[in-house]
Amino acid sequence: MSNEAAIKKDIKVIIFQLKDQEYAIEVDYIQSIERMQPVTRIPRTFPFITGVMNLRGVITPIINLRKRFGVEDKEYDEATRILVVSKENLEIGFIVDGANDVIDIPVEKIEPTPEVIDGIEAEYLRGVVKIGNRLFTLLNLEKVIQE
Repeated sequence: MSNEAAIKKDIKVIIFQLKDQEYAIEVDYIQSIERMQPVTRIPRTFPFITGVMNLRGVITPIINLRKRFGVEDKEYDEATRILVVSKENLEIGFIVDGANDVIDIPVEKIEPTPEVIDGIEAEYLRGVVKIGNRLFTLLNLEKVIQE
């Protein structure tokens, strides 16, 4: 097998919404997509941590991505979802406005992130991808869950 054949050409991502922007997380990190459920609040924690929930026997911290990125909050609705991601044996739920697409993104289409996108600092982002008339921002999971 040649080196070229071993290089990954596409990454599969799930597309989710926050406000009027579309973001992407690699499907490999996604454990499940859940409807909004009751979350138990935890006192004296970061404002963007909504609390914890019991997800199939696993106590999972829940992060409101709107608050994490400094986007104004909104009421949860029928489209609100919790993306349960797993990174280095840690499960975390992200509250997002909606999640509805799984697509393949060619790796060569990923471009560097501008300094700020809609007020979100570049450190939380891994790059941007334009496919047709849609623009997706890839999350840098390490930075989002760092604290």
